This record gives sequence, structure tokens and C-alpha cells, in this order.
Amino acid sequence: MTTLHITVGNKEQLRQDTLQFVQAVENDELSKAEHKQQLQFGSYEDLITTLTPLRLELIQAIAENTPQSMREAARLVDRDVSDVHGDLKQLEVLGVIRLEEGGAGGAIQPVVPFDQVEIHVDYPLVSDSDGDEGATHA
Repeated sequence: MTTLHITVGNKEQLRQDTLQFVQAVENDELSKAEHKQQLQFGSYEDLITTLTPLRLELIQAIAENTPQSMREAARLVDRDVSDVHGDLKQLEVLGVIRLEEGGAGGAIQPVVPFDQVEIHVDYPLVSDSDGDEGATHA
């Protein structure tokens, strides 16, 4: 089973993780065991504005029905083809889907290369601060 791991954390940690990954790749230190399909967002807001309910519905429809074209994918979710095309291009940039040649009549076929998506969200209820200004005592 192939799983896409989606995480949300602070932007500085995201930057550090990205730098470490790039350095490991450049130094040829990345083993297959360390490589997992992961998509990271710097904030919860970034996640919900990028992976909207409509896009998640589209991803699921493609995974379940294996449409042969973008037009067929649009029909599956009852949406305008141009809107779905834009969403598919965005999802391709993120690595959530692949757009492959070879669909019916030479159409571009959207493919979800994952069986499952796991989303882990760090959502602190209290912001980190150096002092206890916001703390109250009884």
C-alpha cells in the first residue's frame, strides 16, 4: 500500500526539513527506507486553502474510478472541465496526482499514485511565547 503523508507544522521546521532533505539528496545519503511520500504545509490555513473539499473529492473520485481523461474526471465530480483542469494542474505540482499521456484518444489521464492519504496536523491552542503574559492564576 502506498500512502501520502501530509503534515502541517511551523514554517521554520518545514524549512529545516526541506534543507536537510536537499542536503541528503545532494550527498547521496538518502536511503529508500528514509524516503516516503510526504507533503508538508507550513500552516493549517495553507492546508485548507490548497486541499479544499472539492479537490479532495476530485482526488478520491480519480482514485476510485480511474478516469481516462480530465473531462471524464470532471464528469465524475459534476464540475466544469476548466475548473477541474486547474485543480489537476495544482495537484500535479504538489505531487498528489500525476497527469499521464495515453488516455482514451490521446487524452491526458489523471492518476492518483497512492492508496491512502494520512494527514497529521499540529494545531497548537496556545501560541508559543517567551513569557507568561497570557497566563492567569487563581
